[in-house]
Amino acid sequence: MRVGLCYDRFGDTPRPAGAPPDWDAEYEPEETVVALEDALRLLDHTPVRLGNARALLAALARGPLGVDAAVTIAESYGSRNREAHVPVLLELAGVPCIGSDALSLSLSLDKHVTKVVVAEAGVAVPAGVVIPPDADAEAAVRDLAFPLMVKPRYEGTAKGIAPSSRCAGPAELLAEARRQHRLYGQDLVAEAFVDGAEWTVGVVGTGASARALPALQRAVDPASGIGTHALGDIDGEVAGALTPDLDAALADAAVAAHRALDCRDFSRSDFRVGPDGGPVFVEINPLPTFAPDGTFAILAELDGRPYPEFLAEVLAAALARLAVPEPG
Repeated sequence: MRVGLCYDRFGDTPRPAGAPPDWDAEYEPEETVVALEDALRLLDHTPVRLGNARALLAALARGPLGVDAAVTIAESYGSRNREAHVPVLLELAGVPCIGSDALSLSLSLDKHVTKVVVAEAGVAVPAGVVIPPDADAEAAVRDLAFPLMVKPRYEGTAKGIAPSSRCAGPAELLAEARRQHRLYGQDLVAEAFVDGAEWTVGVVGTGASARALPALQRAVDPASGIGTHALGDIDGEVAGALTPDLDAALADAAVAAHRALDCRDFSRSDFRVGPDGGPVFVEINPLPTFAPDGTFAILAELDGRPYPEFLAEVLAAALARLAVPEPG
């Protein structure tokens, strides 16, 4: 089987005019594409590099893509539907796609709507509000208690985040809202800051077959309490233990979020441990990095397995869901 690979790779696209400094923060290194190729070859499939959304659009203009299925980790750029660009093109081309579809990707990129859907599924979420660019930020949060976390509404898990994103009072809130509105030109989300241990949980599978992978704790910046994965090169600390009860609660919450948003094949959800000791959902990423130093690679290492083998298992289950017939 020929399996297309769609991705945004560092250096492939010039920086768009007016883009913020971290506009390509979720793009991938060459090593990620190689890891996916290695995994597909382990399954006796032929990987075919299709590239980013613009490259895919150009290829479609030339004719059929010549692939039986495709996997997308392409983030794209430019709108709240950016992660849906490639899945929509593949759908129009009649190519079955590994990973979540366009609707789930657009829904999950909207941090506010995501929390509404996940809360409806019974998962604890922080109280929050939306702050449009033309709104009075202080008035918008009048029913919330400080400290608050402020972040762009339609960006990835780390984009736009700085130590100043945790706001202790109105003055900090106004300054941070101005900074983020200027850089990203979109709605912001302000939500109660959950000051506790941070965990990330991968999920693989779809619907009833979805299952959680072991939870990984993330370091937090001792000064701001924000996860160091979002802040870059900052020394962090970890606190709190993964008890059996917390482990089970994190797994249940991650799978519930994955299913509520109709994610397919893989996702990664981030949580904080609330005052009651239970997990509080922060956000989900249905396009988690498959980089050799990312969450999924760490899980493979902890499991004592070569990363291509681990990744091949995830892709094999996704291809089985698609039920793509072998050529010939």
